[in-house]
Amino acid sequence: MIVSQAKEIARQWVIKECEGLTDFLGAYLVGSVTHLPDDVEFPGSSDVDVAVVLERPQPENKPTKFLYHNVLIEVNFPPWDQINSPQQVLGEYRRAGAFRPSNILSDPSGDLAPLFSAVSRDFAKHYWVRERCEGAMRNTRGYLQRVNEFPLHHDQVTCWLFGTAGLCHVVLTAGLQNPTVRRRYMEARMLLAEHGHLDLYEDLMELQGSAEIGKERVEHHLDAVTEVFDFAKDIIITPYRFASDISEVGRPISIGGSREFVDQGNHREAVYWIVATYSRCMAILHNDASLVEREKFAEGFHTLLADLGISSFADLQQRSQRVREFLPQVWSVAEAIMDANPAIED
Repeated sequence: MIVSQAKEIARQWVIKECEGLTDFLGAYLVGSVTHLPDDVEFPGSSDVDVAVVLERPQPENKPTKFLYHNVLIEVNFPPWDQINSPQQVLGEYRRAGAFRPSNILSDPSGDLAPLFSAVSRDFAKHYWVRERCEGAMRNTRGYLQRVNEFPLHHDQVTCWLFGTAGLCHVVLTAGLQNPTVRRRYMEARMLLAEHGHLDLYEDLMELQGSAEIGKERVEHHLDAVTEVFDFAKDIIITPYRFASDISEVGRPISIGGSREFVDQGNHREAVYWIVATYSRCMAILHNDASLVEREKFAEGFHTLLADLGISSFADLQQRSQRVREFLPQVWSVAEAIMDANPAIED
């Protein structure tokens, strides 16, 4: 299946399931699929992200993954009052890149087309690119701050992980690239190589703790996270934000995506998603597993973190501080990338 076919299947799902809803305003594509050429093979370890805009989203409108005609679709529900002006969207680094008219799947209200045209027109204006980069910096600082606010270890680890990996989003945003979630390190590596800043990439690997980790060790951790994944997906009872990721339908991304990275020789980059998946599994175990079961799988989690140089909460705090201190260097490179990009307009 090629990318254009996967997009069309997503469109057909919207027509079937959404266009009859009385408060449906429209739907559009987001995520990595919006940056793939239509004529290439759609990756088996990816999903098609669809944003469904409702006039008044309800609490039950939560992100969800499901298979539809052999395409893994993830649906999100962005609040209309957070995206209904070009200025709101242009300043949001995680959203703005998808606002191109070609990504609209359905627009019965007629509200999306002018919004998308306005965002697309001003997307590469220097003011807005810089604004989005600053937003990525704030997001990184926010995650690092929350390391100290969560009482549970797996939540603390998640905040450190996403704060550290957020540095990739700063440089990707500066280069007008997709701030992808799972592939962020590889995409950042390609962008930094293009601009002659691969030395910064090695620093990013060092901050994550995976600069020197070997393939066999990563394969060991991938086997361990696969085991806890299989256990967690079968016992989950308590509602959990990332439940669809830790499920059989989410396996091609949560486990298969990491396996793909390792097989391609990107084992250092696979560490990020292995840690993220393990942390989510530990959250499920905290809610729904027995103490014996939690302790059994915690051993592998702690071993993984120890290989990254983290053996205590104090280590997490110290590593978070290192990222904060490194932010000026990332910002300097981001500015250089913006200055060198002829697509960025005054």
